Amino acid sequence: MNIVVCIKQVPDTAEVKINPGTGTLIREGVPSIINPFDEYAIEEALCLRQKFGGRVTVITMGPPQAVSALRQAVAMGADKAVLLSDRAFAGSDTWATSYTLAAAIRKVGAVDIVLCGKQAIDGDTGQVGPGIAVQLGITTLTYVSRIHRVEPDPAPGVIEVERSLDEGREIVETRLPALLTVVKDINIPRLAAIADVRRAVRMPIPTWTAADLPGADPRMLGLEGSPTRVVKIASPPGRAAAAEMIPADSADQAATELVEKLMTAKVL
Repeated sequence: MNIVVCIKQVPDTAEVKINPGTGTLIREGVPSIINPFDEYAIEEALCLRQKFGGRVTVITMGPPQAVSALRQAVAMGADKAVLLSDRAFAGSDTWATSYTLAAAIRKVGAVDIVLCGKQAIDGDTGQVGPGIAVQLGITTLTYVSRIHRVEPDPAPGVIEVERSLDEGREIVETRLPALLTVVKDINIPRLAAIADVRRAVRMPIPTWTAADLPGADPRMLGLEGSPTRVVKIASPPGRAAAAEMIPADSADQAATELVEKLMTAKVL
């Protein structure tokens, strides 16, 4: 079974700054980590490989420093990793990102399952996974909390999963290949073994540019290929807070006065 996991390196901070000219994130000088939801996708891919055999390939798109996220994925146990990095990819919105990642997956070859985290903690859109599936023309199964059954043979194979929804849970089945976006309830990501960390440090990780993606239309890449734009960025106005201390000789007296004040203000 051949599995591809798409991951993203995200800022490890809430203090995210935006380039006012392009409306894109400024990543220089900000510590980065693997998007936490993507770690669950990596772990699930490794569990599937353990059960069915095959290969796990991890792909990310980003600046050269994003290779550190790929090495972390290899240290967890991934077989291969690919970095998509090119100035032509800069400024990609979720549509252009999905298009680029799908082109890379096609280059990887025949794939049975594509795994993604349910969303990235920086953009928080949850759109890239389903967007990749649309570009590849395969089924999307979102918010997957458990894989109940996988039958790779006979081809094309079948997968049955449990999805976590606001109204409850649902169990669905589809043919392979399919793309799954997973939630954190699906597993507990493993810690990297020392031997795998050493392997990750030594492993050469290729960098693919736009020229390495056969059939990719340059007009669909990066900022030029992004139909959405950030037109305005503003912080919400601050709210003034007032506090009133209730003097009292005991906790019971303070509680009684607090209730009276709340009732007067019609809060209770």
